[in-house]
Amino acid sequence: MVKIDGENLSVDDVWAVAVEKEKVELADAARKRMQESRRVLLRLVEGDEPVYGVTTGIGEFAGVRVDKKFAEEMQMRIVRSHAVSNGEPLSPEIVRAAMLLRANSLAKGFSGVRVELVERLLEFLNEGIVPVVYNKGSIGASGDLTQLAQMSLPLIGEGEVFSSGERLPAIFVLRRKRMEPLSLSYKEGLALINGCQVMTGIGAVVVMRARNLLDSFLRISALTIEVLGGKREPFDDRIHKVRPFQGQLFVAKRITELLSGSSLTDTKRNGKVQDAYSIRCLPQVVGAFFDVLEYVGKIITVEINSAVDNPLIFPEEEKILSGGNFHGEYVALALEYLTLVLADLSTFAERHINRLLNPALSGLPAFLTADGGLNSGLMLLQYSIADLVAENKLLSHPAVVDSIPVSADQEDHMSMGGTSARKLVQVLENTETVVAAQLIAAAQGVEFVEKNTLSPAGISLYDKLREMVKPLDKDRVLYRELENVTEALRDGRFRSV
Repeated sequence: MVKIDGENLSVDDVWAVAVEKEKVELADAARKRMQESRRVLLRLVEGDEPVYGVTTGIGEFAGVRVDKKFAEEMQMRIVRSHAVSNGEPLSPEIVRAAMLLRANSLAKGFSGVRVELVERLLEFLNEGIVPVVYNKGSIGASGDLTQLAQMSLPLIGEGEVFSSGERLPAIFVLRRKRMEPLSLSYKEGLALINGCQVMTGIGAVVVMRARNLLDSFLRISALTIEVLGGKREPFDDRIHKVRPFQGQLFVAKRITELLSGSSLTDTKRNGKVQDAYSIRCLPQVVGAFFDVLEYVGKIITVEINSAVDNPLIFPEEEKILSGGNFHGEYVALALEYLTLVLADLSTFAERHINRLLNPALSGLPAFLTADGGLNSGLMLLQYSIADLVAENKLLSHPAVVDSIPVSADQEDHMSMGGTSARKLVQVLENTETVVAAQLIAAAQGVEFVEKNTLSPAGISLYDKLREMVKPLDKDRVLYRELENVTEALRDGRFRSV
């Protein structure tokens, strides 16, 4: 059970709820803070001072007073009017992450919403009710407005949801579950949509998948080094202690551990004194990837435990303040940074594949086939992943530098983080496939060396791969095997090797 209090949610918790479907509940301390915040909001509503988004319109309509008798109806209209995302449905895991993050932010007790609103979000999560939310339409300031509004529609009995494997009208599922649609009260429509929980949820899920990918990549790279007869010297800790980046030190140590017991390293098969950069500089390059991932994880962790609504209520001072915590710049920049890491990882992995397939570089049969000419071996595997690497380079252009003002220029700078998040997911998926292709190639390379001279770690990884992909003794159709290995890599099945 994951307990949310607005303060201590971790990226691992997000994964547990969003992907592993762990149950979630609201902490008592958060419930008390929310009740106090609600009390202050109700007092302010009864006063004469305008309250943004409660007794005024929103955006460019902030100067328009709204009669108190329509103030609650306006919250319903805010959700309806903002629910204009477009494209394809986001994965259920991403939507579940966004729901959890929205609930956790409201649980901090600075938004003035009723406890019932957060409890309903958590009820949806625990009951497996996932709103249908599209993947396009957010510009990452004032929040992921269009997507969070679409996420919120089912709370009021509108929109669509995925439930028990079906896409259904929300009202139908609510009736089946004997749940009454909520009628939103003061500020609740605005509070539901103000924030960047979709792009942040994507960030949290990708951070977890990237951790798994990098961990697996080190194992696959160690096997690649063995097959190529690479040198151990570049991983000597004395080299890395005089340039002590944390990631660099970690990667050098890990590769050294993985190569332990190998008789294939330092065989000088190509006769060169030094290995190519993609082997020799692996700690310096992939170590940087680990350090960036750590940095991005910290940004995401701060964001998921932040109050990002506007305006914010400070119960102890009985004050309500307007600001811009909904702006997604921190997250957008972090997502772009992670996109660069994953795109560069795909480039690095492709260079490993190239060295395995090119006989002038590997000293192995061309394209790792014993009967070249009659067989093409893994020649076209590189073609296929070259397309993904090229696409990653295009997707690495930062969306965050291209702001488009909206709302009659009242909202005149956007993070464009929705686009950053969408690009990131595509780059991640591409890179997972590239690394899977490297594993297939490295295992095929083992067929041309003495397997019993591999390190124990190398033998274990090879054997695990061979449960899924048999040696390529002659040409056969490979696309399904590439899909299967990519799925296994994504699921972390090579982490336990």
